[in-house]
Amino acid sequence: MSLRIVVCVKYVPDATGDRHFADDLTVDRDDVDGLLSELDEYAVEQALQIAEDADDAEITVLTVGPEDAKDALRKALSMGADKAVHVEDDDLHGTDVMGTSLVLAKAIEKTGYDLVICGMASTDGTMGVLPAILAERLNVPQVTLLSEVSVEDGTVKGRRDGDTASEQLEAALPAVVSVTDQSGEARYPSFKGIMAAKKKPVEALDLDDLDIDADEVGLEGAWTAVDSAAERPARTAGTIVKDEGEGGKQLAEFLAGQKFI
Repeated sequence: MSLRIVVCVKYVPDATGDRHFADDLTVDRDDVDGLLSELDEYAVEQALQIAEDADDAEITVLTVGPEDAKDALRKALSMGADKAVHVEDDDLHGTDVMGTSLVLAKAIEKTGYDLVICGMASTDGTMGVLPAILAERLNVPQVTLLSEVSVEDGTVKGRRDGDTASEQLEAALPAVVSVTDQSGEARYPSFKGIMAAKKKPVEALDLDDLDIDADEVGLEGAWTAVDSAAERPARTAGTIVKDEGEGGKQLAEFLAGQKFI
């Protein structure tokens, strides 16, 4: 029987762009370019490696987001994933991690799965809690923050590296795992992969398809909210210390004055 792998990916604003909040205090995604979250590329890579070692495996990439989120799916498909699922609905605007986990869980159940792989966090929200919440919603084990992962005989195994020790973990499938940026560099899509991705299926779903009420998601259904936001102050000119024999003393006085030393 084929190993069914679902990789959750996110379309995020480019961290190098000028990001800011919209009037409703959600991230303004229209004024900045988006891309596949870099941390999710590691999840796609690990899915591809597991599939390469399996006798038979199928990789589905799944995202929740606006029309442009298809770009993230196409990137993952060009890396080698087999098919994609895109959940898009206007009522999803402003959805927080609780609502997103609900939508992902429903979509994963509809798609069918043995193993769900996530990145360690998104590069925009950086909460890092979605894999655990998702596992709870699916009622399956979670093995998170892995720097090494493999699947053998119906069991997912991995290594979690801490500051002082490494743990060897395992769980019976079905399960949810997340991988860190130490799990191995993600491959670059080849020209052949990019061309092939254009022909791979992308299934579109909305809230009705998943039997989710609009009041369970979006800003109204969010468990968290941004109360206020302000522009980061502009950088001011630094203090220049001219070394005319007293440079070291002046630098020490400046650092002491700022309570750095």
